[in-house]
Amino acid sequence: TTFYWFCFQLPIAIRPELFSVQGSLTSYFLICSTSNFPAIMLGLSRHTFRLYNRVGVRLQSTLVVVEHDNKHLNPVTLSAITAASQLGGDVTCLVAGSSCAAVAAEVAKAVGVSKVLLADSADLEGFLPERITPVILASHQKFNFTHIIAGATAQGKSLLPRVAAKLDVAPVSDVVAIKSPDTFVRTIYAGNAMQTIKSNDPVKVVTVRGTNFATAAAEGGSAATETLAIPDLPKHLSSFKEQKLSKSDRPELSGAKSVISGGRGLKSGENFELLYKLADKLGAAVGASRAAVDAGYVPNDMQVGQTGKIVAPDLYIAVGISGAIQHLAGMKDSKTIVAINKDPDAPIFQVADFGLVADLFKAVPEMTEKL
Repeated sequence: TTFYWFCFQLPIAIRPELFSVQGSLTSYFLICSTSNFPAIMLGLSRHTFRLYNRVGVRLQSTLVVVEHDNKHLNPVTLSAITAASQLGGDVTCLVAGSSCAAVAAEVAKAVGVSKVLLADSADLEGFLPERITPVILASHQKFNFTHIIAGATAQGKSLLPRVAAKLDVAPVSDVVAIKSPDTFVRTIYAGNAMQTIKSNDPVKVVTVRGTNFATAAAEGGSAATETLAIPDLPKHLSSFKEQKLSKSDRPELSGAKSVISGGRGLKSGENFELLYKLADKLGAAVGASRAAVDAGYVPNDMQVGQTGKIVAPDLYIAVGISGAIQHLAGMKDSKTIVAINKDPDAPIFQVADFGLVADLFKAVPEMTEKL
């Protein structure tokens, strides 16, 4: 009888009646008879393929960078958790900040979260990207994640490119859909085209658009919380001085169910008072086009568009907005779009569900009065 010796490096379940085994757990030397060799090789190939698949799923792990204000969770994080769950494997959330234990407790209740890492230090006040980035890298070094995800917000976009550079990988930004653990869909050309990207990097660093992923349930989970040791932080690069926030009883722009935005057609910042009155009647947030922001009518945190905030409310009312491509990129996923403009040829009417060709200075007060 002729015998074949061959060696492979993956531990698998074997049938002892077909061959004998010599060697360690990680290196099997199999002695097979000529008659059984083809059947054995076919069986091993199939088993090895199935085992590799199972190993891949088991080792999949994602770190979600939590966005918060040290007191409450930003809803975009719940959308990021949903995106992370689509990748498979464990989902770990990193809460980094100053006196932010309450946020960690809130995240631990979210459905789909396996573990919460808490990095609480006075040195992390202000969420400076130069100081948060080393914390993210320390988390990755300890747990060796396959994916690092954050919302495609100002904070996420300031953090993850730094993380990607440190890991020497290419970040994938503004993801709107996930096809597989290494394949993502994002928008290009101000949302006029969709691009499918396959990443071969060992660690995928991704920002996701919160409006394209459902929010994970905020209650029902019971993840364990682990305190993370704070690494050495580069305190000489930047320092936090103060933060001035505009206070309003209206909903936050990114998460509002109704949004009223004004453009350059309002002619001045004082005329935005027309929109504020209407918004108060509707319980809506107020936004603006880039043209209105550049003209100094309103602050830039109200800007909706490709270079501003991405919104997808149930109702979006565009007042005095022509409909530039970069603005449409930030609101065209809204469920219902209403446009008010005196120019019947304005591009905004091409995406609007309802259009009113009228003078906004007459139409808006009439709408407010009827409400």
